[in-house]
Amino acid sequence: MDLQEGDTVRKVWIEAALNGSWGRALQPGIPDTVETIIAEGVACARAGATIIHVHAYDGGGPQTYDWQVYARIIEGIRNQVDVPVYPSYPAFITTGSDGSPLADVAARFADIEELAARGLLDFAVIDPGSVNLSLTKITADTQPGGTYMNPESHIRYALDFAARRGLHTDFAIYEPGFLRAGAALARASGVKVPIYRLMFCNLIAVGFPPKPYALAAYLALLEEEAPGAPWMIAGVSADLRPLFTDTIARGGHLRVGLEDAPLGTTATILELVEEAVRTVREHGAEPATPAEMRQALAASG
Repeated sequence: MDLQEGDTVRKVWIEAALNGSWGRALQPGIPDTVETIIAEGVACARAGATIIHVHAYDGGGPQTYDWQVYARIIEGIRNQVDVPVYPSYPAFITTGSDGSPLADVAARFADIEELAARGLLDFAVIDPGSVNLSLTKITADTQPGGTYMNPESHIRYALDFAARRGLHTDFAIYEPGFLRAGAALARASGVKVPIYRLMFCNLIAVGFPPKPYALAAYLALLEEEAPGAPWMIAGVSADLRPLFTDTIARGGHLRVGLEDAPLGTTATILELVEEAVRTVREHGAEPATPAEMRQALAASG
């Protein structure tokens, strides 16, 4: 695209989701030590990633939500490059036929609040809804999927926390109802304008697959419920590249990484970021710097 005098180049946020909760058995290339997570995060930021999202691991074992491990990761990345780094948070676990909770909401978000108290967060995270994690391919021998639960009381708690801390909220929109409920709850809480992360799923039978009609449906609903709000596309074991062109053209942003990519992906996180940077530039835009993203969020309210 040739720019004329007075034209401005659109800035696209590129979020790098480094690892997720898969473990190396399902996604062999993920970084799963503090040192490798820091190294991958720094490399992705220097290659053009605007935001870094991590799940914390300490020594290659299962993921942890310990704020001290997260602090080592976030500070390790931010000591080398000024980029927002945001964590995951624990699932809400229930047990028994009555679904009684094992942990209360304050315990669930205690580590996130510790990170915020230390000035390490740009975003508050909460997914505004609950879903059954059924697979898209099921046989008679397939074990039943679990349920990802976010009771409304927990969503309200996280939004109140975000409002008190002056943080923007990052919503993962797994179903259209998440968008409607999230927008209504955000308005009621007085929180800053959320980022709507539109999720497209292939492995699990949740929401929409990564198809053009699905993106169009989400954007029509977003225009009704939260006009002008920032949004990006993301996935669960899904190849989102067929949606990149429409996303960039329609003012959206991109999330890439081994958390989102199809399981068994052989590309590295850095390669996925570099591909996204090339795609953005091929469409006449530029990857946003963290400073440009923060400025855009400040302007959004």
